[in-house]
Amino acid sequence: MDAPNDSNRGEFTWSISNLTGLSTQKLYSDAFTVAGCKWRVLVFPKGNDTDNLSLYLDVPDIATLPKGWTRNAKFSLSVIDQIRIGRSFKRETQHNFTEREEDWGYKDFITLAELHNPVRGYVANGTLVIKAEVCVLTVDPPLNIQPARPTDKFDSYFTGLEEFVSAAQTNGVSVGSSVCDQDAALTAEIPSLEEIEKAKQSLKECLSDLFKLNMKDRLSEALSTLSSARTGLSLEQQTAIETFQANFNDFTSDFLTFEQDNADFELHKLQRDQRFSAMKKSQETHILYKQLMDDLVKEEEEHKRKMEEAKSRREKLLSDWEILLVESEEAKSGYKDEQNKVAEAEEKKRIAEERMSRSTTAWSNLKARFC
Repeated sequence: MDAPNDSNRGEFTWSISNLTGLSTQKLYSDAFTVAGCKWRVLVFPKGNDTDNLSLYLDVPDIATLPKGWTRNAKFSLSVIDQIRIGRSFKRETQHNFTEREEDWGYKDFITLAELHNPVRGYVANGTLVIKAEVCVLTVDPPLNIQPARPTDKFDSYFTGLEEFVSAAQTNGVSVGSSVCDQDAALTAEIPSLEEIEKAKQSLKECLSDLFKLNMKDRLSEALSTLSSARTGLSLEQQTAIETFQANFNDFTSDFLTFEQDNADFELHKLQRDQRFSAMKKSQETHILYKQLMDDLVKEEEEHKRKMEEAKSRREKLLSDWEILLVESEEAKSGYKDEQNKVAEAEEKKRIAEERMSRSTTAWSNLKARFC
């Protein structure tokens, strides 16, 4: 869909394959959006109770729209000539789409004979191409595009963090006991003959804890003593001592390097576990915050509902007040009219009393003379 330089305009092209082989009475296109409103094309390939192609523009999402919605739009519908571009058949109109008239178009858009005329090129290789161009004029009620919630970024991040925590829990690193195995193997090879007991004991202490202060020197001294012994050691023991002594610096360096690296490993492992605990705690706190936010949303919705009720009561009160104002004005106007009529009647009464007084005097005179 292309809507250059005007967000209220857009177009949509729909290709229908195997047109002659279709058995369905009517087809809907995919929905497309113009000016935030969803639209689709409705076609009756064999006509809507007519020998013509029937073609309409339709609102697909009426079930989700508010009561009383309307959309006023100018639009055109075309069948494209696929042989000679520019000789397509196009019709334009304008309509106010409502709940009762959610689609609008042409029952007799083009005759089926003209549509399938091979000279025209409206149907090429069994394919019909329909184009809709829409310009939305007004939308009521106006569309309310919901902004991103402020918590969306938190949900996105902590969802990823939760997956990261789960992966960390299932892929933890463990450290074996190779040092102990090596120590045990070396210790098991220590001879126990009396004449070299002191050297063997020193060697044993060194091998059990090579990493104590000055242990390297004690080990060197013990090896030197044992290497000069002629009894109490088997040939294999002598060979092992000679081999170790010949590579003394390298072997002890390897042990010390391992100890340092192992210490670094244990430190980083501890720090990793601390970071993991902090990360997991953050995730748990996020869940708590999310629950609190959900509670606040519910409170806001309840407040909004109460505000709506208050607004409704306010509008009812204002409406009743307007009626009261009209009734009061009618009463006031009626009172003024009656007040004027009372004044007129009072004047008439005064005149009538004066006349009555004259008539009574005359009547009394007449009665006094004859009665």
